[in-house]
Amino acid sequence: MDFRPVGELTYAQSVAELESIIRMMQSDKCDIDNLAAYTRRAADLLRACRTRLTATEEELESVLKSLTENN
Repeated sequence: MDFRPVGELTYAQSVAELESIIRMMQSDKCDIDNLAAYTRRAADLLRACRTRLTATEEELESVLKSLTENN
Protein backbone atom coordinates (compact mmCIF):
# COMPACT_ATOMS: atom_id res chain seq x y z
CA MET A 1 0.00 0.00 0.00
CA ASP A 2 1.32 3.38 -0.98
CA PHE A 3 -0.13 6.29 0.92
CA ARG A 4 0.88 9.93 0.52
CA PRO A 5 2.34 11.30 3.73
CA VAL A 6 -0.46 12.75 5.86
CA GLY A 7 1.44 16.04 6.18
CA GLU A 8 1.16 16.57 2.42
CA LEU A 9 -2.64 16.32 2.42
CA THR A 10 -5.06 19.18 2.84
CA TYR A 11 -7.80 18.85 5.43
CA ALA A 12 -10.34 18.18 2.66
CA GLN A 13 -8.13 15.48 1.13
CA SER A 14 -7.70 13.84 4.53
CA VAL A 15 -11.46 13.79 5.14
CA ALA A 16 -12.09 12.41 1.64
CA GLU A 17 -9.56 9.64 2.19
CA LEU A 18 -11.12 8.81 5.57
CA GLU A 19 -14.54 8.57 3.94
CA SER A 20 -13.08 6.31 1.26
CA ILE A 21 -11.48 4.04 3.85
CA ILE A 22 -14.74 3.82 5.80
CA ARG A 23 -16.71 2.92 2.65
CA MET A 24 -14.13 0.30 1.71
CA MET A 25 -14.11 -1.21 5.22
CA GLN A 26 -17.92 -1.42 5.20
CA SER A 27 -18.05 -3.09 1.80
CA ASP A 28 -17.79 -6.75 0.93
CA LYS A 29 -14.56 -5.94 -0.91
CA CYS A 30 -12.58 -5.20 2.24
CA ASP A 31 -9.31 -7.10 2.03
CA ILE A 32 -8.76 -8.55 5.48
CA ASP A 33 -5.02 -8.72 4.79
CA ASN A 34 -4.92 -4.93 4.56
CA LEU A 35 -7.39 -4.15 7.34
CA ALA A 36 -4.70 -3.28 9.92
CA ALA A 37 -2.96 -0.96 7.47
CA TYR A 38 -6.22 0.82 6.66
CA THR A 39 -7.02 1.15 10.35
CA ARG A 40 -3.58 2.67 11.06
CA ARG A 41 -3.99 5.05 8.12
CA ALA A 42 -7.43 6.11 9.32
CA ALA A 43 -6.03 6.78 12.81
CA ASP A 44 -3.21 8.88 11.33
CA LEU A 45 -5.68 10.86 9.24
CA LEU A 46 -7.96 11.43 12.25
CA ARG A 47 -5.03 12.69 14.33
CA ALA A 48 -3.98 15.07 11.56
CA CYS A 49 -7.53 16.39 11.16
CA ARG A 50 -7.92 16.89 14.90
CA THR A 51 -4.60 18.76 15.04
CA ARG A 52 -5.64 21.05 12.19
CA LEU A 53 -9.05 21.72 13.72
CA THR A 54 -7.49 22.56 17.08
CA ALA A 55 -4.93 24.88 15.47
CA THR A 56 -7.66 26.62 13.48
CA GLU A 57 -9.83 27.02 16.56
CA GLU A 58 -6.92 28.55 18.50
CA GLU A 59 -6.11 30.92 15.65
CA LEU A 60 -9.73 32.03 15.35
CA GLU A 61 -9.95 32.62 19.10
CA SER A 62 -6.78 34.72 18.91
CA VAL A 63 -8.14 36.81 16.03
CA LEU A 64 -11.47 37.34 17.76
CA LYS A 65 -9.73 38.25 21.01
CA SER A 66 -7.58 40.83 19.23
CA LEU A 67 -10.71 42.34 17.67
CA THR A 68 -12.41 42.77 21.03
CA GLU A 69 -9.23 44.18 22.61
CA ASN A 70 -8.93 46.80 19.87
CA ASN A 71 -12.48 48.10 20.41
